[in-house]
Amino acid sequence: MGEDAESPKINHTFLRDYVTEADVISTVEFNQTGDLLATGDKGGRVVIFQRETESKGELEEVGETGDSGEYNVYSTFQSHEPDFDYLKSLEIEEKINKIRWLPQQNAAHFLLSTNDKTIKLWKVSERDKRPEGYNLKDEEGRLKDISTITSLQVPVLKPTDLMVEVRPRRVFSNGHTYHVNSISVNSDGETYLSADDLRINMWHLGITDRSFNIVDIKPANMEDLTEVITAAEFHPHHCHLFVYSSSKGTLRLCDMRASALCDKHTKLFEEPEDPGSRSFFSEIISSVSDVKFSHSGRYLLTRDYLTAKVWDLNMDKGPVETYQVHEYLRSKLCSLYENDCIFDKFECVWNSSDSVIMTGAYNSFFRMFDRETGRGVTLEAWRESSKPRAVLRTRRVYTGGKRRRGDVGVDSLDFTKKILHMAWHPSENIIAIAATNNLYIFQDRVNPDHTQ
Repeated sequence: MGEDAESPKINHTFLRDYVTEADVISTVEFNQTGDLLATGDKGGRVVIFQRETESKGELEEVGETGDSGEYNVYSTFQSHEPDFDYLKSLEIEEKINKIRWLPQQNAAHFLLSTNDKTIKLWKVSERDKRPEGYNLKDEEGRLKDISTITSLQVPVLKPTDLMVEVRPRRVFSNGHTYHVNSISVNSDGETYLSADDLRINMWHLGITDRSFNIVDIKPANMEDLTEVITAAEFHPHHCHLFVYSSSKGTLRLCDMRASALCDKHTKLFEEPEDPGSRSFFSEIISSVSDVKFSHSGRYLLTRDYLTAKVWDLNMDKGPVETYQVHEYLRSKLCSLYENDCIFDKFECVWNSSDSVIMTGAYNSFFRMFDRETGRGVTLEAWRESSKPRAVLRTRRVYTGGKRRRGDVGVDSLDFTKKILHMAWHPSENIIAIAATNNLYIFQDRVNPDHTQ
């Protein structure tokens, strides 16, 4: 993100004219290579996009701009259906809460998807050949009369149109009493964790009928409950370490080598509260909605309602960096509480080199911060700029002083257009932004010329 960098360009957009609740995107995730991008929606569907490979001539034409292939729909399938818990008389929504890709081991791809209760492992594979020449079956698949078979032939594989097959391989159910908010694949490639409001379980990818409870914060008397788990993630390199965040704004780093049940954390990360600034909304806005390890494993990135923070694993006294995402909303907390927007859960992501962080805001805005300079840029995902190769313009929220042309007033912000879910390509400057029922894919570099 240098001084002379260009604004990001739209690589591809997937827009729908009519918004239905089932079409609202609820999670976005790149696989480890960045060639596949999966989205889940409130209707329980998963859509996988594949990056198209370009010919050598096309690559030479784009040169050093970084444009190298667009993402097109690869496969769509129904991951979860609405269900009903008869014991508790509760409906279970089909909404996809999280998607996580497994490291690729062979030609097939595997991903985990979860709704509030059930986690599923899916296999995504391609087939471009079909067998012909069976001895016991005819061309339509019907069994032959054995008495009519006078000779044996060797079946052969013949080319056919490419087919993408998605099949469920495992269903992990009955592991959670409360709603699942996180899943995270371990670096050992064999286990993963799932977290709900009060417990974190560890699963083996090959065992579906049991999991191992590694965190349980449920009090003996639910009236004594003071906080809930909001997010959890494994360390990217050390399979024994994981972190989970709470509604009180704290982070707990746990080491499974110390104890099988990690109710006692190894490190507690929290920021001391200023008693003078405490208000009715303090605990609500300090709740951590997302936590992500950096690719290096050295830092943690968290998001609460108003800020994004970077924490050093070696310094638990407080965050080493704090970025104001939309501080101008502090005076609007009362109205945001009344319309429930104050409970929105924004995600945050790192770029591939851990030098830039990104998170969402309202009015279709999302923000990027350069960690070296501390400067931020506000960008807008809007359909008027959805033509391929269009350059995104930076935006600015007017909070006082001299008003510039194009500034947006705080009272003019549309709180129904919120950017909650996003993903960053694991090795390139390509980002995917979910804006309600639309998916925007941007690429190229960012120049944070405008700060606020």
